[in-house]
Amino acid sequence: MSFPAPDSLGPTLCVGEILVEIVATTPGCGFRAPQPLIGPYPSGAPAIFMSQCGRLGGAAALVGCVGDDDFGQLNLDRLRQDGVETGAIGIDPDYPTGSAFVRYRPDGQRDFVFNLAKSAAARFGWTAGTEALCDRAGHLHVMGTALAMASAWEVIDRALPRIKARGGSVSFDPNLRKELLRDPDILPRFARMVAECDLLLPSGAELQQAAGVEDAEAAIAALLQGGVAEIALKQGEAGATVYRRDAPPVHSRAFAVEEIDPTGAGDCFGGAYVTCRRLGLPVAEALTYACAAGARNVTRRGPMEGAGTRAELDAFIAATGYRA
Repeated sequence: MSFPAPDSLGPTLCVGEILVEIVATTPGCGFRAPQPLIGPYPSGAPAIFMSQCGRLGGAAALVGCVGDDDFGQLNLDRLRQDGVETGAIGIDPDYPTGSAFVRYRPDGQRDFVFNLAKSAAARFGWTAGTEALCDRAGHLHVMGTALAMASAWEVIDRALPRIKARGGSVSFDPNLRKELLRDPDILPRFARMVAECDLLLPSGAELQQAAGVEDAEAAIAALLQGGVAEIALKQGEAGATVYRRDAPPVHSRAFAVEEIDPTGAGDCFGGAYVTCRRLGLPVAEALTYACAAGARNVTRRGPMEGAGTRAELDAFIAATGYRA
């Protein structure tokens, strides 16, 4: 396995849910009483990831579906504004764009009210347009949320060998939310993605779960020996570290910021890291940009409102100190 395939080979492709997010402005538990809300914001982990790719100047394309409504147009407008190809995003005339209402508890945890299953979010599949896009893509990024979507997995299952056959690369962000593990299809798909990916972007215990061992150092060694070319381990307030075979680890400290909205930080981190590496930046520089992208995003309310261009991230890095 190798990583990265150069950006000149073709766009980074991601597959999955596109939705709007509406956020409660007061902390508390749930939505059982009237309260002030702000939004809608364009959202969905694949859309956030691709927004950050596009803003950094990488070639980017997304496969998904929105409703024929204002929420769908909001997402399409933002993605196009950020430089993301939207030709493989369907517009469903019968189902609304997916949505998520979000409220933060005092402890920082979140309560959600989703409308995804009865929305346009999963109403896409393998089409002639999707096939044409896959046949010119240079990189496939897979989000953990896509493992539970039959439509997304159909596209991923067919796109992955096509992209790798033409010299492309694959990255995987497990994002294994506990509710996903109830689906019996998830763990076999998870195992396949670990085996197929060139770049793994885990957080916390996802590292050990990917390797099937309990010790972090042993997990890193097993994954690299098993074929993963790079591991970009997200470590929260401790920053992030990249591990590669036959190279010393590269670490970046976390930036010291006031957190307004943590949603999308990991997606921006991944989008920035993949894009910077595909554009030819060395690991240390790409990792600094990735940490900056994640940190900058949490300073804005809305899941992709803080995703930065290269100039914006340069300014952020110059003006922001690291955590002690």
